[in-house]
Amino acid sequence: MSEESLGLRKTDIRQESDTLSSKTNYGTKAPGESTKIQRAFQDAPPMIPHDTEGMLPITINDNQCVSCHMPEVAKDMGATPIPQSHFTDFRPKPSYDGKEFKLPADTMKNDISIKKLDTLSGARFNCSQCHAPQSDGQLVKNNFTPDYTSKDGAEKSSWNGAKLTDGLQTIKGDGAKVSEKDLENLNSPAGILDGGHH
Repeated sequence: MSEESLGLRKTDIRQESDTLSSKTNYGTKAPGESTKIQRAFQDAPPMIPHDTEGMLPITINDNQCVSCHMPEVAKDMGATPIPQSHFTDFRPKPSYDGKEFKLPADTMKNDISIKKLDTLSGARFNCSQCHAPQSDGQLVKNNFTPDYTSKDGAEKSSWNGAKLTDGLQTIKGDGAKVSEKDLENLNSPAGILDGGHH
C-alpha cells in the first residue's frame, strides 16, 4: 500500500501543494424554492436545502429559522414544522441550595424527566447544531444504504405523538424507573443492579 492511498485525499501526505479540495458550494435557492433533501437514515435530522446567507450563526437574539418553521406558521410558509420533540424538555432539573447542585436522582442511571413546553426547548434552540446546509461539492464515495423503519422514513421522523414518549418514564409518579432502593443508594457511584431499569 502506497502512502498516497492511505487517506481520503489520494495525494502524497508530505506535499500539500498537490492537495486540492473541491470548492464548497452551498445551495443558493431561497427558502420555499428548494427541494427537500432525503433523510440519510430513519429519524435523521433533516438537512437545510435552502440558502442560509445572513441566517447563521444563530444567537440568543437572532434565530431566523423560527420565523418560518414554528408549527403555527410553517404550513403557510411552505416550511417543515418544528416537531413536538423540540417542545419537550427531557432533562432532570437540579436543585441549588446556594452551595451545592443536587440532581433529583442518580446521574449514573440515565433518568429522564419529561415536561411538555409551550415554547421551543432551550436544548433545541440552536438549530444548526443538528441541521446543516449542504454543499454539492465532490464527495468521497459512500456505500451506506439506509434501512428505514417506516415507509416514509426518508421524508419525515417517526418520533412524534405517542411514540415520542412511549416507554419513557419520569423520575416521579406512577411507573417511575427509580426504585426505593435506587433512592436509598442515591450517592452510590454505581447505584444498584436491581433498580427499575438496569
